[in-house]
Amino acid sequence: MNKKNAIVIDEKTPLLMLAGPMFLELLLNTMLNNVDMLMLSHYDEYAVGAVGNANTIMFMMNILFNVIATATSVVVAQYLGAGQFDKMNMIYTLAAAVNLVIGIILSGIFCAANPLIMNFLHVSPQMRPYSMIYIYIVGGGGFLTAVFNVMLQIMRCNGYTRIGMWITFAINIINIAGNYLFLYGPLGFLKMGVAGVAISTIAARFLAVVSLIAFFYATKTGRLSLRYLKPFPGRLLVKMIKIGLPTAGEQLTYNLYQTTLLSFVNAMGNDAVNARAYCNSLISFAMIFSNACAMSTQIITGHLVGAGKEDEAYKRVFRTLRTSMPITIALASANAILCGYTLQFFTRNQNIIMLGQMIMIADIFVETGRCLNMTFVSSLKAAGAYVFPLVMGLLCNWGLGLTTGYVVGVVLGVGVAGIYAGTATDECIRGLIVMYYWYRKKWIGKSVVEKKRDL
Repeated sequence: MNKKNAIVIDEKTPLLMLAGPMFLELLLNTMLNNVDMLMLSHYDEYAVGAVGNANTIMFMMNILFNVIATATSVVVAQYLGAGQFDKMNMIYTLAAAVNLVIGIILSGIFCAANPLIMNFLHVSPQMRPYSMIYIYIVGGGGFLTAVFNVMLQIMRCNGYTRIGMWITFAINIINIAGNYLFLYGPLGFLKMGVAGVAISTIAARFLAVVSLIAFFYATKTGRLSLRYLKPFPGRLLVKMIKIGLPTAGEQLTYNLYQTTLLSFVNAMGNDAVNARAYCNSLISFAMIFSNACAMSTQIITGHLVGAGKEDEAYKRVFRTLRTSMPITIALASANAILCGYTLQFFTRNQNIIMLGQMIMIADIFVETGRCLNMTFVSSLKAAGAYVFPLVMGLLCNWGLGLTTGYVVGVVLGVGVAGIYAGTATDECIRGLIVMYYWYRKKWIGKSVVEKKRDL
């Protein structure tokens, strides 16, 4: 493999060398998810809500795509760390092929179930045609996202962390240009509206997949061929599914938990709902940084565990936490200090700003716990301990976060800030539990790498 431009991943790899490009990538990704609605807001108000509804479905589809993509990051990192390069082409091909098949099947299912989805979401008659055409086009091309997710994880684990940043930047440019062409530019006469936006989105994703695969071959990272799947590595596929399903389950239960909390906020009035929405936009910056650090730590931990360097992995996670935690707290604190000014970019409603200030104070504790959770949960998954985070998520999300949020926010009348206090309770206590699990080294011996027996 040609590693000339790749980052060498071992116990000495600086955290920010990996996390920096990933942070920018996630930031650009957040922009990409909002650019369609932003540009449509000047085109048709019904189209904005329609695309918002459709993106809810797309998000659920992406969680399912991440079953294999998440497992790929763990398996690839561990096998690279173990130096078993002879198996890498087989692992790359298996991950890409399986997620492609899953992507095609799910894309077909979501398109076939489109009318049922519209009924389930109670989409209004004005928005329904827009939502349906967006799902048919973007959902129909969902398999592109499935392949992209896998290939991106492969490149990251091989040390090419900047490629995702540059491709995501290019996707943004292509998507914005395509939206402009269909909505306001030379192709505006076609009056395709939402369909045009969907086409530009899917075209950008297609070019992103082609670019990633081209980069995969240009760097001689590996090769993709069905001949590497003979004999079929069924045991490895089962392992990957066992790794991916708990992760998907954890994401699903967390989103259901947040949806339930949102229902509490909805009952508190429009000001509370708007304060939550505006604050979440500001909070995303601190959250994205924690996520980037956690993803970087996961890759490093996977390499070290695969190499049999459990002691180095153990120490490295605590060392990286000393970098990520102060920066995360600093970002959350800056949000709390400046939100009286920054919230004025969104609204002049003083009640919303007051509620936002209370939310931002509570969010300092949320982000502290979230940094703990993301760091240690990602490291546990990288080490092969993927069930414990799911169990803790179920118990703490619903047993602590939901209960505390309801009691403090609704029963005691604290309001929307009380909901965030519940989330802070969940994140902090769960973070301490998973940190203790890592500290006790309960994860040792759960590596997916088999050193003596062929797959």
